[in-house]
Amino acid sequence: MPLFDHIGELRRRLTVIIVALLFASIVLWFWAPSLILLLVQPITEYLTESKEAITAIDELSKVLITLNPLDGFALKFKVAFVFALVVCSPIWIWQLLGFFLPALKPNERKWVIPTFVAMVALFVTGMLFCYFIILDAAFSWLIDQNIDFSQVLANAKDYINTILLFEVAFGIAFELPLVVFYLTVFRIVPHKKLRQNWRTIYIVLMVICAMVTPDANPITMILMFAAMAVLYEGSLLLSRIVLARRIAKEKREEDEDEEDDDEDEDSLAETDGEDKD
Repeated sequence: MPLFDHIGELRRRLTVIIVALLFASIVLWFWAPSLILLLVQPITEYLTESKEAITAIDELSKVLITLNPLDGFALKFKVAFVFALVVCSPIWIWQLLGFFLPALKPNERKWVIPTFVAMVALFVTGMLFCYFIILDAAFSWLIDQNIDFSQVLANAKDYINTILLFEVAFGIAFELPLVVFYLTVFRIVPHKKLRQNWRTIYIVLMVICAMVTPDANPITMILMFAAMAVLYEGSLLLSRIVLARRIAKEKREEDEDEEDDDEDEDSLAETDGEDKD
């Protein structure tokens, strides 16, 4: 398509995404208090000294505080928007893939549906992993850094923003397998090079984990690195299975090239020996 047709197509798809997210956010805004209660469930024991679980909104309102009249509306809309991202993830992911679909070759388009399903599944899995495993460990360490010299007040804005940052960061980080898989599928980086340079890649993953996690918690970074390392190895295994024929063919070609080089060196050595004689 001409350039302006591409721009028009992009504008149409962005409009669909924005309308879907805005509509879902408005609807979810009315359930925002219940969603906030759901968000803080993994860390309720760190909100009060009694360490009792908070199961109702009226109980939550007794421990969370706001310092600004505008915080309530802003937090409710932010929570509604993040949940809208999750609910509408099939829509915005499909629209993004649909924009690049015309640029793909016919044999590449067979990967669109599996990619769509994988992107949605990995994004949601990352957020669930953060919710059930990371939040408790992260807040346990963070709160322990304060109790020796200060009292921690449960500021609703700070707590909820931190939780949302964790959730979104892990949702995005769990897309790593797709990046690795398509780097090998589209021959951008050979599978062999990724396999051989695993030490360097692990260091890069550690740096990414340190940058992505919203706190300086070593426990959080270690847990995220462990998850990303498992996902990385799984993506390499999957790409090796899918590209088994290509990898075997490349290996045969490398072996043949090495044999040819050895033969050339032998013939050259023989020629040098004859010249000396």
